[in-house]
Amino acid sequence: MLTREEMRRLLLVHGPEQEELFAESRKARDQHFGATVVLRGVIELTNVCRVNCDYCPMRRDNVSENDTYFLTADRIVELAGLIRESGIDVVLLQGGETPSVLPILDEAIPRIRRLYNDRVEILLNVGNLKRAQYERLRAVGATSYILKHETSDPDLHFNLRHETLEARLRCMRDLKEAGFKVGTGLISSLPGQSLDSIVDDIELAGELGVDMCSVSPFIPAPNTPMSVSPIGDNELALNIIGLLRLRYPQLLIPSVSALERVGGGGQSRGLDAGANVMTVNFSGASDQKRYLIYGKDRFVVTLDHVRGLVRASGLTLRGSVFIEQHLISGAGIR
Repeated sequence: MLTREEMRRLLLVHGPEQEELFAESRKARDQHFGATVVLRGVIELTNVCRVNCDYCPMRRDNVSENDTYFLTADRIVELAGLIRESGIDVVLLQGGETPSVLPILDEAIPRIRRLYNDRVEILLNVGNLKRAQYERLRAVGATSYILKHETSDPDLHFNLRHETLEARLRCMRDLKEAGFKVGTGLISSLPGQSLDSIVDDIELAGELGVDMCSVSPFIPAPNTPMSVSPIGDNELALNIIGLLRLRYPQLLIPSVSALERVGGGGQSRGLDAGANVMTVNFSGASDQKRYLIYGKDRFVVTLDHVRGLVRASGLTLRGSVFIEQHLISGAGIR
């Protein structure tokens, strides 16, 4: 197992050493999953958020200035039908953190499960909720949940998100106890973030026992307190992906759109670094423009884009790795 000092050094490698790191991470991925990439389809539910994160244009202070929206359950099910027609069996429902989406999800999730005859992974990303709310979402058929810790540095976390890291981690524990497959994630190159903090991020993924972990380079977005901060370093993010894969070969690690936004070809390099998940955006065009996760300049991932990258990387697309486990455990409409 790599020591902390070795991880610190590998976070900064370039050139031949970086290629060696990536070769080892690809080997670990292929040994565990085969040369495959899990494909997800995402629907963006709302751009309204109760949290005031300094890096996000959808932060609470911006709500009155943004063109806000909520999808109806009918619209969510309609878009899920497009995901199914594309041969994708992982439906990711994500949005700003607000409990206002819960009644909509309560109606939409069982309908999506029926649409797929129960052979679907319904993955949620709607933030901190109460334990009883997580249990309700699980009961109606949600099976997986992403709750990114963003940074494991408690002070930096609070300064950027204005909520405590412990509250986030408590929600992750609640999710696991409710029976969800759980994902976390970090932002790299955050202003004020140290290399030791990133090593802590990597180790936290193991301590939490999560099933998924993402790495997103920091992107300064307009209309935020961090709009003039320097853009993140893709190379650092890629090295973190490589280290995560070496430490935890069983993790699902996405090659996120932020890598492409920071540098053309970033998502292809994410696959080279050992990532094994990609997500296609199925939101309507007008909603994509209103979902200001990185500002209006975001990179929207299409199915053709993913197919081309995966093919060029010598990989093949596959479906959910969790559906069979959930069927055995009795997940579904209750």
